[in-house]
Amino acid sequence: MIDPKLRVLQMVHHHGTVTAAAEALHYTPSAVSHQLRQLAAELGVELMTQSGRGIRLTAAAATVLRHADALYAQAERAHAELAAATDEPGGSFTLCGFSTAATHLLPPAAATLRDHYPHLSVRVIEAEPARCFDLLLAGDADLALLIATADTPPTSDTRFEQHPLLDDPLDLVVPSQHPLTARSTVTLADAANEPWILGSPGSTYHHLVRTACAAAGFTPDIAHYADEWDTGTALVAHDFGIILVPRLARLHESWPVARIPLHGDPAPVRRIIAATRLGSREHPVVTAALNTITTTATALDPSPRHPGD
Repeated sequence: MIDPKLRVLQMVHHHGTVTAAAEALHYTPSAVSHQLRQLAAELGVELMTQSGRGIRLTAAAATVLRHADALYAQAERAHAELAAATDEPGGSFTLCGFSTAATHLLPPAAATLRDHYPHLSVRVIEAEPARCFDLLLAGDADLALLIATADTPPTSDTRFEQHPLLDDPLDLVVPSQHPLTARSTVTLADAANEPWILGSPGSTYHHLVRTACAAAGFTPDIAHYADEWDTGTALVAHDFGIILVPRLARLHESWPVARIPLHGDPAPVRRIIAATRLGSREHPVVTAALNTITTTATALDPSPRHPGD
């Protein structure tokens, strides 16, 4: 319905480089550059200028992007209206989300869609939150579950609709004989001098923990890196450090660790949100998926958990 070269321009703007946009779109960099040159020639304006070794989008490109966002949102509304007038929507529908969401929230939603819409092909992709927005924008996913961070697009971003789902507290996990287990209340600042286990630099979990620690007034002494909760908890069990673990994450019941809910201000949480492309919220499949996800999120137990619960 819309010139696909506008999507290419959106992705270059979103990623900042032709190379990154090409990777997200599964194109070659030369193909992206060629499509941008074609679009510029068709519109009769310059869309890019050289800026050092990179490129910079022009004021004309900003104008084109503003109208492209509006066009894509209107196209999503048209698709939603057409789907609502169909007895049994078909085609494909892709949900994506980070690991915990892919475990607890996406399978029930995917099952609901599979059962309610037998002509619909449903797919689930586990992906880091930053990639989820890429998948939405590229049209490779229709609904994403992610963690809100300082790096995620703001709620005012006209390309997406974002729906708060759940605040998932982060608990401190320490060796079972750690002195903090004897305290009636523990704050994040109480763990300031401990060796820490974080996710890989650049990961959402790494950013989340660093931000929480900064808000508590300290920089964590990073002793080890682990991207899986099981790996991090195993390191804690062998007295290599401590970690923050989301309350939704289950821990291995046999490991000698203690899970401590944190008190004080700030008590770290990760905010889980659902995101769709702007204009698609009224699509019946999107509505069904969001309803199931919201119901599942509401039913999740927010109380402190211990290993093996």
